[in-house]
Amino acid sequence: MTEAEGSRRLAAILAADVAGYSRLMQDDDRATVATLDACRKVFREHIQLHEGRVVDMAGDSILAVFEAATEAVRAAFDIQADLAKRNEGLPEHRRMRFRIGVNLGEVIAKSDGTVYGDGVNVAARLENIGEPGGVTVSGNVFDQVKNRLQLGFDFIGEQEVKNIAELVRAYRVVAEGATVSKTRPNKRKKTIPRLVLIGATGSLLLLMGACIWWAIHTFKHDAVLALPSGPSIAVLPFDNLGGDPSQEYFADGITEEIITALSRFQNLRVAARHNTAGYKAKAIDTRTVGQELNVRYVLEGSVRRAPDAIRITAQLIEAEAGSHLWAETYQRPLTTNNLFEIQQEISASIAAAIAGDTGVMLTKAYKDSQGKPTTSLTAYECYMRFNEYLRESVREAHGPIRDCLEHAVELDPNYANAWASLANMYVDEDRFGFNTRPGALDRALKAAQRAVQLAPESQTAYDQLAFTYFYRGDLDAFLAAADRTIQLNPNNTFALADMGNHLAYVGRWDKGVALTKKALALDPRPPGWYYNAQFFDHYRKGEYEAALAIAQKMNMPDYVWAVAAKAAAYGQLGRAEEAKPDVRRILELDPDFEVTAREKRRRWFRFQEPLLDQFMDGLRKAGLKIPEKTG
Repeated sequence: MTEAEGSRRLAAILAADVAGYSRLMQDDDRATVATLDACRKVFREHIQLHEGRVVDMAGDSILAVFEAATEAVRAAFDIQADLAKRNEGLPEHRRMRFRIGVNLGEVIAKSDGTVYGDGVNVAARLENIGEPGGVTVSGNVFDQVKNRLQLGFDFIGEQEVKNIAELVRAYRVVAEGATVSKTRPNKRKKTIPRLVLIGATGSLLLLMGACIWWAIHTFKHDAVLALPSGPSIAVLPFDNLGGDPSQEYFADGITEEIITALSRFQNLRVAARHNTAGYKAKAIDTRTVGQELNVRYVLEGSVRRAPDAIRITAQLIEAEAGSHLWAETYQRPLTTNNLFEIQQEISASIAAAIAGDTGVMLTKAYKDSQGKPTTSLTAYECYMRFNEYLRESVREAHGPIRDCLEHAVELDPNYANAWASLANMYVDEDRFGFNTRPGALDRALKAAQRAVQLAPESQTAYDQLAFTYFYRGDLDAFLAAADRTIQLNPNNTFALADMGNHLAYVGRWDKGVALTKKALALDPRPPGWYYNAQFFDHYRKGEYEAALAIAQKMNMPDYVWAVAAKAAAYGQLGRAEEAKPDVRRILELDPDFEVTAREKRRRWFRFQEPLLDQFMDGLRKAGLKIPEKTG
């Protein structure tokens, strides 16, 4: 059926990917690719048999659409049955298990066959939360098929989906003849079947174990790169109990501050903020968190803010046993610097409960790292809003938050965090082209230097100073600031990966790659950009198969440079046909990409001009009309 360009229609969407794909590729990339090709054939056969259409098979992911939800679920169930039989003939460590999500929703169909829209996003989210070898469907699908298929469905909770306002009901498909669950548990309660948990957690722990084994043997002689050997903790997002959604950032800010404070302990392993964000506003069994994130302790709490007071509760739980080790309630008037006193008190108490007498060390280190607390609640709120911006970094939010931070430093000229955040906003004018004004990098340097002057022990201040020097092209100053940034907190995975990538971009490949690998060893759910240094290290050496394998791990379909990395690797391998979906996606994300790509990427590769040429060459070979270098 031919569809009009940009037409909308209702469709059942099937999304799938390989669980543990990175581990399989690292173990034997050639065998993995061969197995993947065979599995794709199984998908094609069943999708066609059930009157569906394959939309995309990029990397280890598969996307298909069906006219009917019943056919999509039948296809998904039959695919998993066939793949399970195939896996019986493979050694356990080489078995390829897919997660499949099915959703019923509206899609936008383009003339080239691609589909977009919330319906696709929900299907992908369902696939992400599913267990290896299983099928997860949305409530819309369940409502359509519950009385038409001889299958069982276990309700596994209502899920948050990025950019979707309402929670999405999710069900796990179980074997034929099983009882269909027609009840809907409490909205905030999310239960996970034991077998599901064991399967998903097993894959995660296997991958983490391999990473940690490698990291211990690689980093044991380097104090900065050494992995922490002490207790592990996850700080869950604190609940906002004030009833005002606009104050959500305040609870998030408290969470962020506690994570930052705890990560300064070199012997503690603290789960990164993005790993725990998915548990926000959900009633989660702490044992589930402990198994999913491989942590021993879980901290949870709430914030209730009134106009002139704040009440914070926190409790520390031993994840496996579910036993409460420590709890405290803090109620304070909102006056001058009470917010920081509360944060420091909570952080020190948590640290003492985990690490004994060393709690007093954290209190001093945290106070030293923050500089003088602000006496302005308005200035502090601007800083909290900046932390929200960091998670998205979109043009629309940039201008208002930059203005807010400029007002913050007017209100409190001695607030180091506001100056450091303002430096970041000024750098983003240059590197992303957000709301540009003359002299962005000069303003950034003054702001970052002011932050360091006010808080010379602050990793946040030095991090922004390092970035400012990098984008100004001052190599020596960047290297000195980057070194200081890592020394101040060698267990902050964000800083490790970010500094590691930029050190690689200036030619310090060994150190840069090592830092990013430490970040990956510490982080069970790393963002795709953590892999940048490793990708370009393989790419510059002409190891394009390895580079492609790394690019496929990035899994950032909305970030043009992650998609471009995959396309460039395909181009260098002479596989332009496979690069076509990525080329289309690049031009959808940035219609001017072909004209502006070289100059935009030079901001990162100003010290690596030959690599910039090599990267542009790969993109040309992939099918993009990148102009040849002139001059």
